[in-house]
Amino acid sequence: MYTSGTTGFPKRAMLTHYNIVNTMQAAKLNRDYSSERYVSPMPLFHIAGSNFVIFSIMSGMTMIPLIAFDPAKELELLSKEKGTCSFCVPTMLIAMLNSPRFLAGEFDLSSLKQIYTGGAPVPVVLMEQVKEKMGGDCRIFFGMTESTGAGTMTRDQDSFELKSSTVGIVFPHIEAKIVNPATGEPVGIGERGEFLARGFHVMKGYYNMPEKTAETIDADGWLHTGDLATMNAQGYVNIVGRVKDMIIRGGENIYPAEIEQFLMRHPKIADAQVVGVSDQFMGEEMAALVRLKPGEQLSEEELRSYCRANISRQKVPKYFKFVTEYPLTASGKIKKLELRGQLIKELGLEEVARVKTA
Repeated sequence: MYTSGTTGFPKRAMLTHYNIVNTMQAAKLNRDYSSERYVSPMPLFHIAGSNFVIFSIMSGMTMIPLIAFDPAKELELLSKEKGTCSFCVPTMLIAMLNSPRFLAGEFDLSSLKQIYTGGAPVPVVLMEQVKEKMGGDCRIFFGMTESTGAGTMTRDQDSFELKSSTVGIVFPHIEAKIVNPATGEPVGIGERGEFLARGFHVMKGYYNMPEKTAETIDADGWLHTGDLATMNAQGYVNIVGRVKDMIIRGGENIYPAEIEQFLMRHPKIADAQVVGVSDQFMGEEMAALVRLKPGEQLSEEELRSYCRANISRQKVPKYFKFVTEYPLTASGKIKKLELRGQLIKELGLEEVARVKTA
């Protein structure tokens, strides 16, 4: 399965039958899914789309796939096919909740029992809206392609509060720890650190990339996820940020380095920094802070047109800002966290940034 790594370019994560079968078996929780009717909006190149094909085969669950995601079509299939469950990233759920046909009450979702979600920060309020307006309970997964798409999950017996505000507990038979990214030492209960995992769900490695594999999986077999997390005394995990400089826009990973390098190919641009800012719909959006070469002029619309003509739509920053300098550390490194904080304030996104996620 293709993923993106520390350089921002796709890597081929080698997932074995051992990885996939055991991960799907753990996700089943010994439940009988043979009567479930699963509507699948996820593309098969995404680990969630691929996993649920395997899960359906292993569990005898009926799978009803969309050719491509469309909020009204997803709702239509849930209604007409009496769908009982579906996996949707948060952006999809927001689109469905705001579909004019849904708001008009066109769809009968009385068969819907559970919405699975993950792949991006999950706002607690979104899960509350799903429960209230769609009638389905929720289950949140946390993982990455390198961990076969999973590693923690909420349980059926959990309270709705736990299901909506955490990513659950670690799968049986795998290990996890949260460590200080600088020292590698475990942090205390409730303290944030990088989430590490070890067990049957960890990929074999990146295909033909031993050095990159060693950067991600250490000598003791621990997968370094790059995600900042906390764990409470009962073992429930919250994802609170990322160590790696990665933006998750609508469930898809985007690496700033790739966009920065693209922008700097423009003949009028001297430097570009891309940061993620909170967004109510996409979870995160990109903001590009561009420094022009001396004497050059470039409008936002010209720059936006340049991006649309040369890169994928989902990689076009939502916000552009022209600057003359960046905040620097004593060693000359750009303070991206400071840039992000300034932008959130300037764009009036403080309230969105404070939204609690699982």
